[in-house]
Amino acid sequence: MGKIKLEGMTFFSHHGVSNEEQQIGNRYTVNVTITTDFLAAAKADLIDTTIDYERVYMLVHQIMGGNSRLLEAIALRIVNAIKNSFDNVEKVLVTVSKHNPPIKGICDLATVELEA
Repeated sequence: MGKIKLEGMTFFSHHGVSNEEQQIGNRYTVNVTITTDFLAAAKADLIDTTIDYERVYMLVHQIMGGNSRLLEAIALRIVNAIKNSFDNVEKVLVTVSKHNPPIKGICDLATVELEA
């Protein structure tokens, strides 16, 4: 097994519990780690035999363009989209971070992590 990672994907999106958060928007960072067997791809040097990370990015981009109340819901949508789009996925780990979350205190990031 190997791992394919897309790290630091950054989006300005309109997610959040409050209506104000959904209207104003915020910056989010998404990281994805996909566990897969890419030995055949490494030997053949063909994109068709591995996970196309441009397609992964586009899945994440599409999900981040929608609206969700919870980071947990975003992470689950990303995991499901990746697993449903590729046959050779063993496991997916997703982290979704909201920059400067609207809490009564100083906090750089609020992050959820989901592995399935």
